[in-house]
Amino acid sequence: MVRRLGISVTGFIYRQKKGKSVEVEKIVEKEVEVEKIVEVEKPVEKIVEVEKIVEKIVEVEPKLKTATPDAALQLLSLLQQEARFIDFMQEDLKGFADAEIGAAARVIHEGGQKVLNEYFSFAPVRTEDEETRITLPQGFNASEVRLTGNVVGEAPFTGTLIHRGWKVTDIKLPKLAEGHDASIVAAAEVEL
Repeated sequence: MVRRLGISVTGFIYRQKKGKSVEVEKIVEKEVEVEKIVEVEKPVEKIVEVEKIVEKIVEVEPKLKTATPDAALQLLSLLQQEARFIDFMQEDLKGFADAEIGAAARVIHEGGQKVLNEYFSFAPVRTEDEETRITLPQGFNASEVRLTGNVVGEAPFTGTLIHRGWKVTDIKLPKLAEGHDASIVAAAEVEL
């Protein structure tokens, strides 16, 4: 790098004054080119890899399937036809004697059982006998088994089987005609 600098130079001039040599100082300003090496520090880029483990708990809402109501409405319709289920459930039972309610329950039970046996096949979720001790391993299917009581920690869990549960293995609902209004689960009846 070349820099121009303004430099003051002091020079000595010898003069003679009345036969004597006299030293006279003379200041002369002179522009001088000076080459100066300037060191510039270049920043050194340092790359450091750091592995950072972050535990992040993310609550994810389960994706819900949208069910069409037609099958549920069809089942209600079948239970109404065979067991008068909706009539019974909509009735205010306060004014009836227990014997009358029991007699109605028998009709509902028989008709409801007929619908279930005709249109559905069932199997128990658990094959063990009720009231036996079972152990649920880690990773058990939580949709098949509901834990109750003092639930603490993680599987495996050991407890008493209170109810074996039910799962549907086959559905044979009748097909609905196009244009059928499934929301009419029991048509009004008019006797002529």
